[in-house]
Amino acid sequence: MSESATFGGPDANGFTIGRIFEASRDQVWAEWTTPESFADWFGGTESEVPVSTVTMDVRPGGAWAATMYAGPARHEIQWAGEYLELLEPTLLVLTLTDQPGEDPGPPITVVLIDLGGGRTEMLFRQRGGMSPNEYERAAQGWGGFFDRMRDRLGKPQ
Repeated sequence: MSESATFGGPDANGFTIGRIFEASRDQVWAEWTTPESFADWFGGTESEVPVSTVTMDVRPGGAWAATMYAGPARHEIQWAGEYLELLEPTLLVLTLTDQPGEDPGPPITVVLIDLGGGRTEMLFRQRGGMSPNEYERAAQGWGGFFDRMRDRLGKPQ
């Protein structure tokens, strides 16, 4: 199983989530950059993201988008963003908004660290642009998403 912890928040400035996955860094990178993988874990177990709605132009300046149907009521959320910085397979910096066409706010940073032995540490940082209560909800949401990623990566490849 993977270990998990939340570091540095949530507070008025944001939060950082650290996770250790029993998977190679390349596998965790693919979870973030492959539409089929991303659609399966983004939203956790309570939401659905049809792979047909996921678009990814994985390069600096490239856009990404996905449609999520959240919760039992299947509330539709249009997610969109831009890739700002990529250093495959160690660094991914992207924006994220559920209000396409509006300012996406500060970027999200994902750092992947190869721990050896087929294990990867992921540090996820979200900073700026939200209240402490919004950060608390976002950290809980991402935590559920990463639980789903952990379950995916735990399956035989």
